[in-house]
Amino acid sequence: MPATRQPLSIAIITLNAASQLAACLDSVRFADDIVVIDSGSTDGTQALAASYGARVIEQDWLGFGPQKQLAVEAARHDWVLCLDADERVSPALQASIKNALNNPSTAAFRFPRCNRFLGRYLKHGEGYPDWSLRLFDRRQARWSTDAVHEKVVTEAPVGTLTGDLLHDSAESLATYLTKQNRYTTLAAEMALQAGKRTSFARIALSPLVRFIKFYIIRQGFRDGLPGLIHIAIGCFNSMMKYSKMLERRNTDAALR
Repeated sequence: MPATRQPLSIAIITLNAASQLAACLDSVRFADDIVVIDSGSTDGTQALAASYGARVIEQDWLGFGPQKQLAVEAARHDWVLCLDADERVSPALQASIKNALNNPSTAAFRFPRCNRFLGRYLKHGEGYPDWSLRLFDRRQARWSTDAVHEKVVTEAPVGTLTGDLLHDSAESLATYLTKQNRYTTLAAEMALQAGKRTSFARIALSPLVRFIKFYIIRQGFRDGLPGLIHIAIGCFNSMMKYSKMLERRNTDAALR
């Protein structure tokens, strides 16, 4: 007797994503339910999602972790695949997901994410495989409450699927840098709240360690000029995170 596949919900958070969302939704037509949590789009995102049969829920921005968890809780089914609007499920990954849901061996699965940067899908270094835990049974996993660098937390063993999740951001380099600046600020605030410290050594050495790890050991140089620019930004982000921690510490000390 053939196995009965577990029903699947797709959970997506959006804000002015009309230019990217259609490709995302096209790639998940195999799902049984789609829920979109939108935080105030003005570009037709909500109407586009509804045209694909998605349920659209408006919610003011709560932070990445809480916003994604809200989408998970709004899903109709316990098995949830969480996506961003600029991500697409490749045919190979779709086949892996269907197979896994026929008889799940665990309650959570990860798979590689392939990032497009400056017109090229990165296949090495920091940009790949970029393991992403996005498919899970919500009864045994949930999103963390982190405002940035959120992650799925679970005590269940994590299985691995084949096939890439394609991250095809259409943002410009200027927009990407603006977002990275915001992320490093949030990351610095989170680190300080967790009691972590900064130092001259961290500010000076963290970019070097990151460059050696991803550009040399994990062969980011094989991705050409886009690979070089990608790791250069990543190294700068490392330095800025610890520098912002230092700035915040000094400011707080001056106010005492």
